[in-house]
Amino acid sequence: MADDGRPGDGTSGSGRVLTVAGVLALPVLAAGLPQVVTGAVRLDSPVRWVHITELTDPASFLKGGELVLTTGMPLPEDTAGIRRYVDELADVGAAALVIELVRRYHRPPEALVAACRARDLPLVTLARDVNFLEVTQVVHALLLGNQADAIRRTQRIHEAFTALTLRGAGPGDVVRAAAEMSGRTVVLENLVHQALICEPSGSTVEEALTGWERRSRSTPPADHPRTGGPEGWLVAPVAYQGERWGRVAMLPPPSGTAGAGAASAFSPADVTVLERTAMALTIARLIHATPWERTAHRGALRDLAEQRHHSPEDARARFAALGLPTEGAVYVAVLADGGTGCDEAGLESRLSREVTTLGVPALVGATAPGRVGVLLAPRPSQRWRSTAERLSRVVLAAHPEAVVSAGPEVTRLADAARSLRAAARVAEAALPGRPLPDGRSFHEQSDIGLRHLLFALRADTRVQDFAERRLGPLVDHDTRHGTDLLTTLRHYLEAAGSKTTTARRGNLSRETVYQRLRTIERVLDCDLASGEERTELHTALTALDVLRLG
Repeated sequence: MADDGRPGDGTSGSGRVLTVAGVLALPVLAAGLPQVVTGAVRLDSPVRWVHITELTDPASFLKGGELVLTTGMPLPEDTAGIRRYVDELADVGAAALVIELVRRYHRPPEALVAACRARDLPLVTLARDVNFLEVTQVVHALLLGNQADAIRRTQRIHEAFTALTLRGAGPGDVVRAAAEMSGRTVVLENLVHQALICEPSGSTVEEALTGWERRSRSTPPADHPRTGGPEGWLVAPVAYQGERWGRVAMLPPPSGTAGAGAASAFSPADVTVLERTAMALTIARLIHATPWERTAHRGALRDLAEQRHHSPEDARARFAALGLPTEGAVYVAVLADGGTGCDEAGLESRLSREVTTLGVPALVGATAPGRVGVLLAPRPSQRWRSTAERLSRVVLAAHPEAVVSAGPEVTRLADAARSLRAAARVAEAALPGRPLPDGRSFHEQSDIGLRHLLFALRADTRVQDFAERRLGPLVDHDTRHGTDLLTTLRHYLEAAGSKTTTARRGNLSRETVYQRLRTIERVLDCDLASGEERTELHTALTALDVLRLG
């Protein structure tokens, strides 16, 4: 048959492959009670055309992918002839042979069955008479009549990605659009097989990313969109400044799920989507200066802090795909809070270099404006506090007023969010520049105590009223008279009522300390010899510090 007008891919207008199984399910063929005799495993083969033949050598008119319809009349009488007939069909790549058991045969010849089974060629018998011309009309209508829809779909794909490129879309937007258009899971990875962005479709992050590096390495690279590897991934390269930077992969549905099997074959529309995805990502890589690994770390840490993962298993798979160990490690969150005006990008770079130098697995990324988070995953032999101290000194060298805090050590990745939240609460409650008793430069939960509680309640007007009621008169007195009695009171309370220590800390004589303490008692109408009074004043002073910090 002539090939004019033939679709070269066997797709319908929906963009999905028309297979042998799909053709057999059409009412026009189903009426003939089709029975699959051999080659059942190849019923997902695409059908490019339907060819009616009563020739003894039909293969010379085929190009591959044809569903061959015959009444059986031209089949050779001898076994060798039948074998040659089947071999020629199989060699040219025919999709299937359909024989009608109405005229010449009432059961398929054993030689035909054996030959088709030997070449794994699907052999289908029809028990009832079928109008072959009507079959060709219906199938060709699907293959040809809907090509306009396929063209319009391709045009929509091109327009969508062009719009993404023109508005400067980031990699996350591009990968998300690819997953939505194709209905497939799409993953962007770098050259060391770290999955930076995963947009699942029809599966979970856990299913898509579990064992990612091992699975990715088993899928060979490609210079253009192509299917490969044991799982049949569709992959395309992503370049940066003329060099291969990474690749984007479209995954088939997981085995055992709806949509796996025949429907897992990628359609030309899927190939177009991935091709345009790779092009859009290549352009986006030039536009967005921030390394995408850093962007991936930021997203992972923010999702962890805000608990946006669908399940602990999803989080585990995602962090493992970014190179963080998920077994045999402990997890500690360290936060650097530089406040407004903090150079987050510069701080991220410094901390990333430091953890790389120390050889400690970690994710580094900004978790909020002015705040950079580090999720450490040291091995048990690596002391995380010394690592935290090194990181803290790097931060304070660039931002002396910054606060560096660490959450508690946890042994499960699922609990890392708790460490991150604890570090955030410590950072919010700690006073910058305040020395710690053991010489550390970073703060932990044990350093906070009452201050942490009061900071959590700082918006409560009862806390504000208590601090003002107990200390307001003294603050007003200092303002009016230019004195610093509040500092003397602080030294006295921190010295647990020791006047000698108070004098030494304030560089005052004992007589001056006695005089100031009497003035404080008069102004505040209190008895500093009372333990209860001192406790209330200490609490009010801590609340005042916290409120001023807030």
